[in-house]
Amino acid sequence: MYDKAKLAELAEAQERWEETTLQRALARASERRDSFETTSGEPIKRLYTPLDVADLDYLEDLGQPGEYPYTRGVHATLYRGKPWTMRMFAGFGSAEETNARYKYLLSQGNMGLSVAFDLPTLMGYDTDAPQALGEFGKCGVAISSLRDMEILFDGIPLDQVTTSMTINSPAAIIWAMYIAAAEKQGVPQEKLGGTLQNDILKEYQAQKEYIFPPEPSMRLVIDTIEYGARHMPLWNTISISGYHIREAGSTAAQELAFTLGNGLEYVRWAVARGMAIDDFAPRLSFFFNSHNDFFEEIAKFRAARRIWAREMRQTFGAENPRSWLCRFHTQTAGVSLTAQQPETNVVRVAIQALAAVLGGTQSLHTNSMDEALALPSEAAVTVALRTQQIIAEESGVVNTVDPLAGSFFVEHETNKIEAQVYDYWRQVDELGGVLPAIDQGFFQSEISAAAYRYQREIDREERYIVGVNAYADPNETLRIPILEMDPQGYDRQTGRLARLRQERDNAAVDAALSALRAAAAGTDNTMPFILDAVRAYATLGEITDVFREVFGTYEEPTWI
Repeated sequence: MYDKAKLAELAEAQERWEETTLQRALARASERRDSFETTSGEPIKRLYTPLDVADLDYLEDLGQPGEYPYTRGVHATLYRGKPWTMRMFAGFGSAEETNARYKYLLSQGNMGLSVAFDLPTLMGYDTDAPQALGEFGKCGVAISSLRDMEILFDGIPLDQVTTSMTINSPAAIIWAMYIAAAEKQGVPQEKLGGTLQNDILKEYQAQKEYIFPPEPSMRLVIDTIEYGARHMPLWNTISISGYHIREAGSTAAQELAFTLGNGLEYVRWAVARGMAIDDFAPRLSFFFNSHNDFFEEIAKFRAARRIWAREMRQTFGAENPRSWLCRFHTQTAGVSLTAQQPETNVVRVAIQALAAVLGGTQSLHTNSMDEALALPSEAAVTVALRTQQIIAEESGVVNTVDPLAGSFFVEHETNKIEAQVYDYWRQVDELGGVLPAIDQGFFQSEISAAAYRYQREIDREERYIVGVNAYADPNETLRIPILEMDPQGYDRQTGRLARLRQERDNAAVDAALSALRAAAAGTDNTMPFILDAVRAYATLGEITDVFREVFGTYEEPTWI
């Protein structure tokens, strides 16, 4: 950007400023802290100038919006063309209750659906299983069979909305239920649009909602990618998720390094299956966290696009430009929400959402103010949705593409995060790759160390959280209403399951499960067999038990 003579002139000017203007200012009043850091603990300099981005090549490092390397965005017009998809994550109690919430959200301007499942569903258990006792509907909706899925989307035309489903170990089964529910509506699978999270690697690294060992779990993921590439051209069969890595306590750089690294691992497995990269890579998508540090998050999103485009094009030889695109959904940081003074969470969410928009997200969920206390109430989720709508309609940030490009600070942070990502990849390679690094506890220890550092800073009051260790109110009482679920929901759900097992054709169920067992023990793609079992109304637990029998279950090693 600048020749050597100009850089030398700038260096002299900065030195004069430091010796004169800055020294006079510091003599009058010292700075509030000895050092300043990002949320991730990265040091921040007092001032950023062209000297900090002296090597930046506009066309090579930034490019134009909608062109390689996509640092400035995957679309040429971005939100001037259309806004991001406002996709509020929702699910609680029974399918009936969540169906009502979806219809409410759609009536309020929500553009797409996003399903949260309860813990038994995430772990592949039916609601009436002994292992599920006491967990019905607490962190999402309970889905145990195709019948539940039919109720969940009753009255919602699945050829007119896109749906994202946050499910991992039993993702293929839940996806099959969605496909079969759409068939009941008369919607063929090739017309369905949406996203399946289906990211098992981050479960071993951070969230811990795994069932089977890594290798067979990866097989199921590749089965879905292969099936989607052949039969469902509008569906994103995996959303490679950094959100949960960040929620577990990682830094921004760790979130990006581990997430993109996981994405590359899925690509390697799919290519090893015999798939051509341009046949599946255009439907890969990502899911990132937007935390409190405004500029660090924006830089993270911009670095993500550049790194992914480079790896897809140069390392894997993808030729279709759509294969180079890092398209992502963003959710504001649940871990940043406070139970104390919960109304202040509205401000946190607004800042985080604005960072996601300025970072070029394709889709966004804004958390509700009450989520540190309970599942969102209708009033709280409405405020969260309105936050996005105000940013889109009133803030003016949608009027130009990537308005922060060229900021010395933002470009420096983008470059720094990119360099940190490649350093983490080098460490993973030295350990033998992603799966060996999981076995050796690398990701887990890195994330836990970052989480410990952050919490220690709060405990020592080296980092302030408003309402917690700064401006706290010892006399505070709860001031917002909390969602109450239907107390009859559990009985309704278990009763429906009991009737289902009596009314269905159990011989057809047994035959479908036997065929699935043989496919799992062999090398066939399991998706057609899962679909057959789901259509026969085999339950989630019954299908998952087949895989438990064939694949076994996983227990995390203990590291010393």
